[in-house]
Amino acid sequence: MNAIISASDLASALAGGNPPVLLDVRWQLSVAKAAGEPPFDGRAAYLAGHLPGAVFVDLDRELAGTAGAAGRHPLPDLAEFGAAMRRAGVSAARPVVVYDGGQGWAAARAWWLLRWTGHPDVRVLDGGLTAWEGPLSTDVPPPAEGDFAPDPAAAGLLDADGAAALARSGVLFDARAGERYRGDVEPIDRVGGHIPGAVSAPTHDNVGPDGRFLPAEELGARFKALGATDGTEVGVYCGSGVSGAHEVLALAVAGIPAALYVGSWSEWSSDPSRPVAVGPDPQ
Repeated sequence: MNAIISASDLASALAGGNPPVLLDVRWQLSVAKAAGEPPFDGRAAYLAGHLPGAVFVDLDRELAGTAGAAGRHPLPDLAEFGAAMRRAGVSAARPVVVYDGGQGWAAARAWWLLRWTGHPDVRVLDGGLTAWEGPLSTDVPPPAEGDFAPDPAAAGLLDADGAAALARSGVLFDARAGERYRGDVEPIDRVGGHIPGAVSAPTHDNVGPDGRFLPAEELGARFKALGATDGTEVGVYCGSGVSGAHEVLALAVAGIPAALYVGSWSEWSSDPSRPVAVGPDPQ
């Protein structure tokens, strides 16, 4: 099953006999703002206009736990996550399509969580809301209660120790911008740099100027050139497990399975005992 869906294919699916549940997960990374500038409000953006029938899902409250030692966006409590998905109308027998404002990070986080917890049919709208050419709605639908019950997979999830080990035994991609990987700047976390052995693979290189994923063949060639050759175990991390989910999605488009270190750099760098590498060299 393809992990992404085009806007035209989504329009056809919505007109079919078993239309997908639509989840709107608009979100932006919270970085220190100038005084007086309000933070991005995903719910307000949703209320101003969304795909007809879509239900808003709050990334910070429903797709992540409370920020702390485990990172800025740790795994949510799975019982609470399952309840949130059921409230949104998610059922095991009905496909799900997730979208955000166009960057794809938040939608990928929802896609990864649903897939990791056992939903069999989840896709991300390629290009997000900006790719949609149909009408938008301001109606807030009352979705019928779903029946989705999270059943996490044994594979697909890394902790700090697992990420460190994978950087030595396989390939661990760092999905952040190159300057954060090198430690040139660090606008959010305690210290800059990367997990020793990790390979820089910025998420923004997985998409074209329109925000849509590059063709599967190009993505496959990119990741293989970075070390994801046949038989190599692959993992991904980022700042807090959001843009990293987008890289896992890009790898899935290329046909390469990968695990996600959800705690990512926000967890790793919070512990002064963990080693930090700086500069362009993985080590």
